[in-house]
Amino acid sequence: MTVEYIRYRIAAEQQPAFGQALASANQLLAQAPDCLGYQLSHCEEDPELFIWRIEWLSVDRHLNGFRKSAQFGAFFQLVKPFYQSIQEMNHYAVVQAGPGAAAE
Repeated sequence: MTVEYIRYRIAAEQQPAFGQALASANQLLAQAPDCLGYQLSHCEEDPELFIWRIEWLSVDRHLNGFRKSAQFGAFFQLVKPFYQSIQEMNHYAVVQAGPGAAAE
């Protein structure tokens, strides 16, 4: 598994459209056989920051599977208006994970 993190800075007036676009894009991710899951987080300290976390089977399955699929065209059209707002877009390998005490 690989985790893609996409960090956005979205101005307040763009946030409703951004939220709608990602909700629609997430519906496409939910149908993508290469996607394990996704999560959109909104920063509590800086209200213009968002992080979209997408879990993929692998980098290869993301780049050569989903990005070359028929779904990708529709997906990209949804997120394209916010492409210039991306501050980071990278794949990460999980090296440590576990529950915290509050999870029990």
